Amino acid sequence: MKIAIVMGSDSDLPIMKEAAEFLDEMNIAYEISIVSAHRTPKRMYEFAKAARDKGISVIIAGAGGSAHLPGMIASITTLPVIGVPVKSKSLDGVDSLYSIVQMPAGIPVATMAINGAKNAGILAASILSISDSNIADKLQAFKNDLESTVTEKAERLEALGLGYLSYTK
Repeated sequence: MKIAIVMGSDSDLPIMKEAAEFLDEMNIAYEISIVSAHRTPKRMYEFAKAARDKGISVIIAGAGGSAHLPGMIASITTLPVIGVPVKSKSLDGVDSLYSIVQMPAGIPVATMAINGAKNAGILAASILSISDSNIADKLQAFKNDLESTVTEKAERLEALGLGYLSYTK
């Protein structure tokens, strides 16, 4: 099992690497590449068509602007596709979000928040955890760490007298 991370342009890499970094933390295999729906449609088609045979289990596709990459890949493969709208210069990524989230019936794409590549990595790992207890254990440890971090911050705040405030008279 491995995950593919693809993006429409190398300018998306600073965002999409967050998914890769999370997968590295979880020790989950992945491949990463540039596959443009508009500039390299044949490459995109060949990638999507061959993904399952290459051992890919989940595809994370990030794109900005018109952001057709996740949906076009989802139209070709039966693998789960997670779309990451990448913030664009002109419309702050709202255009990308709308392009990815508004898929027609029959072509689902799980859509993350704008620049939400880390959550895409977490969701991809969660999908793999259905059949891999090792990944499930790592995800549980990750969530336990999140809980501990928030609890420690709350306790520090409360120690300063800034915790839960009561406004009863």
